[in-house]
Order: sequence, then structure tokens, then C-alpha cells
Amino acid sequence: MKHKNIPFSPPDMSEDEINEVADTLRNGWITTGPKVKEFERQIADFVGVNKAVCLNSQTACAEMALRVLGVGEGDEVIVPAYTYTASASVVCHVGAKLVLVDVQKDSLEMDYDALEKAITEKTKVIIPVDLGGVPCDYDRIYEIVEKKKHFFKPNNKIQKAMGRISVNADTAHAFGASWHGKMCGSLVDFSSFSFHAVKNLTTAEGGALTWKTIEGIDDEEIYKELQLLSLHGQSKDALAKTKLGAWEYDVVAPLYKCNMTDIMGGIGLAQLRRYPTMLQRRKEIIERYDEAFVPLGIKPLNHFDENHQSSGHLYIVRVPNINGDKRNEIIEKMAERGIACNVHYKPLPMLSAYKNLGFDIKDYPNAYDYFINEITLPLHTKLSDEDVDYIIDNFKEIISCL
Repeated sequence: MKHKNIPFSPPDMSEDEINEVADTLRNGWITTGPKVKEFERQIADFVGVNKAVCLNSQTACAEMALRVLGVGEGDEVIVPAYTYTASASVVCHVGAKLVLVDVQKDSLEMDYDALEKAITEKTKVIIPVDLGGVPCDYDRIYEIVEKKKHFFKPNNKIQKAMGRISVNADTAHAFGASWHGKMCGSLVDFSSFSFHAVKNLTTAEGGALTWKTIEGIDDEEIYKELQLLSLHGQSKDALAKTKLGAWEYDVVAPLYKCNMTDIMGGIGLAQLRRYPTMLQRRKEIIERYDEAFVPLGIKPLNHFDENHQSSGHLYIVRVPNINGDKRNEIIEKMAERGIACNVHYKPLPMLSAYKNLGFDIKDYPNAYDYFINEITLPLHTKLSDEDVDYIIDNFKEIISCL
């Protein structure tokens, strides 16, 4: 077998992206401008909502959503223990109390019974995570939210209009996924997408926030609030200030700086044009992997069924009857053959930042059990059919020698 070198998740760039960046550099408008605004319009259209805001990361999007909702000190936000730090760190950024719940046994979805028990009158937001691009059970989550409505005490205008806990999904992995025929981004109150370099659709760094229309609140009002939050609280963005004689502006509050640039927006527009083909290619690779690995007892995420279509962001598998040392040995052996693998993720209570907040992995046994034999194989649109065969053959061979 000829030795190959297969990176874990390189960005898929074409001449289209290069041309968009060159056009942006030539036209002289490189910060937030017409390309970002057009990218926002196309994202909103793609997921089926009225408005979207593009910022410099999914983390910024998730944090700004909490700030729009007025979440802060004295409030509680519930997050699954099995996720990347960004899902939880935003709760700490706004000064709210982070509440972690375990995942279900043999699943990456949060334990909904544990979620229900964790809700108190201080709970303002639940942050479910569409890990790997697979949507959560939003029917169940909203059923719990409705059941606990009597607990809810609003503390700003938007919370009052909602009259219940807000569901702010971490959809970092799920751009292009759908659930019961509806696109991720339109399923819950607020959705935060990532366009980081390793994501299906990338703008190098970046993210988008989408939201469902809230009765009694104008979408434009939320959009303007997000513009203020993401650009120093300045009443006009740079584009608006370029109009003749329109230099005058105000700063309404000492706010934040996390806008997206037109260079990133241009890359995003090109990626969006190519995206349906890219999603289809991911699906083909997943189907080939599943066909090869499922008969061996290897357990992948369920990316596609009658209820949902994943974005196919990560090919997460569990190898039965192995411990952490064996898992690491498999990853090393794959690396020796030029195949970069990964682990998604080390549960939050295993990380120093969250240990220091008082969390203990012993309280999250399902998260630990999932993590200990999890491996993520390369899944991206730069893989050729020959690359996929190489990954399959090597993984099978290494597993068979355990």
C-alpha cells in the first residue's frame, strides 16, 4: 500500500474564493461592508430566517446572543458536559453561573431528564450542542422548556416577550443540517454557526448568528442591537459613515468589537455557492465509511435518517472494548501511516478551567465513557476516493491487530 499524507481537516479553497478576496482587496473596502451584508442576507435565506448577523467567531455570536437576552450575574445557563469549551466559556464571559449536565448513555446528546432536573427559577438559557453536525432532539427540549415555564422570571424586554427559557443552540458544526425538514438555524431561538478554518464552510475565522422571530419584537431591533454590541456601541458602522457628510456618530454604550471583515465575507460568499456540492461529497464519504466500519462493530454517529440530515462535519466513531491508552495507540499508528486523526472532545470537567470552577468528571460518567474510546477520522472535501480507501484499509487493519 503506497504511503499517503492525509491531513485531518484542510480548508477547501478554489479559484472562486481567491477571486472574491482579490476583488475585495482591489475595491478598497476590506472591513465590514457590502460583502458581509450580502453574506448575511444569503445565510438568512439559506437557513430560512429573516435576519442573520456575521461576526468574527461562533463564540462571539453565542456571547452576543446571551447579551441581547440580558443574561448575566445571578442567572444560570445549562450546557452539556461533552462539548468544546466555547459552548461554556461564553456563559462565564457574561457573568452567569454555568450548569453542566451529562450526556445520555452511548450518545452525544445531553441527558434530557438531567436537563429537566437542572432547571431552576434562575435558568435563563439552555445551550444544546449539535455535535458533529447532528441536530439534537428539539421537540424534547421545547417540551421541557414549556413544562418549566412557571419557573421563569424574565429580566429584560426580550425575555418578557418570550416568557420562557431561551434555547440558544451551539450549531458550530451544523451549518447545512436539517431536522424534520427544517434547516438548523431556524429551529431554535438563537443559533450560532462557526466558519472557522476546519469547518465545512469556512471564512478562515468567523461565525453567524441567526434567530427565530420573537412575537412582539422586531427582527430589525435585534439586528441593530447586535450591530451595536459587535462594534463598540457605535451608532453607525464604517459603511454608513462613508456616505457624503455622514461622519457624525454616537457611542451608546462601551461595548465590544467582534465584527466580520469583507475579506472573510467574500470567502464565505464563494463557499456558499459551492456548499451544496460540498455537503453531498461529505455524505458520500460518510456512507462509504459506515459501510466499511459498522459490520466490524465500530459505532459511528448517526448522520442520516428519516428525522434528520447531518451537515457531516465530523466522522466520530467509538471502538468497542478499548481504553484511553489503546485509543491513543490507534491514533499514533494511523499517524505513522500518514493519517491525521483527532478526538472530539475531552469533556469539560476534565479540563483545568472547569475543574477550577468545581466540576468533577466523576459526576458525568456517560461523557467520560463516550470520550475514552472515541476517535475522529478525517472527513473533508479534499479527500479523493483513493484517500478514503486508504483510510478505511489502514483503520481496519490497525483495529484487527488490537
